[in-house]
Amino acid sequence: MHFLPEKIDEYVVAHSETEPELLQQLTRETYQKILQPIMLSGPYQGRVLSMISKLIRPKTILELGTFTGYATLCLAEGLQASGEIHTIDINEELVDFQRKYFDKSNFGKQIHQHLGNALDVIPTLNKTFDLVFIDADKPNYSNYFHAIIDKLNPGGIMISDNVLWHGKVIEKLDPKDISTQAVLEYNDLLKNDERIESLMLPIRDGLTISRKK
Repeated sequence: MHFLPEKIDEYVVAHSETEPELLQQLTRETYQKILQPIMLSGPYQGRVLSMISKLIRPKTILELGTFTGYATLCLAEGLQASGEIHTIDINEELVDFQRKYFDKSNFGKQIHQHLGNALDVIPTLNKTFDLVFIDADKPNYSNYFHAIIDKLNPGGIMISDNVLWHGKVIEKLDPKDISTQAVLEYNDLLKNDERIESLMLPIRDGLTISRKK
């Protein structure tokens, strides 16, 4: 989903950091072998995630929704040398695909995969996080927020993907559209929760950056 005029969008991408070769390979294989490849973060958003992570220099990262590991690798680029990223996904068929690319990168030993429902896995992680990326099933976005907010360190950053949800957030709501309703409620939650300050960015399908006070 592009909210900028196509020519402007192309100019922005052309004048931003180039996508690493390994991620280009991951993208090609995802489109060849995996259903719904549109779920990839993509080269521009990936460079945004990389830059944010590099600015934060996190010791610990939590990612909800691994898919084929593209965003995982982008976020890992900013990890401290002794840092680690924990990524959770419910699709067991993707575990080996993810690991192949994780191990091809410089961050293989720092990336820890967790298979299962994130709401079940999060309470088992006995650690706090400097950076959290939420990009999983939309109906549970608010539940994920409540599950991780106490594990986010003061000053820590939470990035939420798809907060514009293909533009549906400003259209008339279909009562049967559970995902759009969930995104609307989540966006209100981020705006009104006093524990964080948030900024919504119209990048691709919408990214909200929230900082814990």
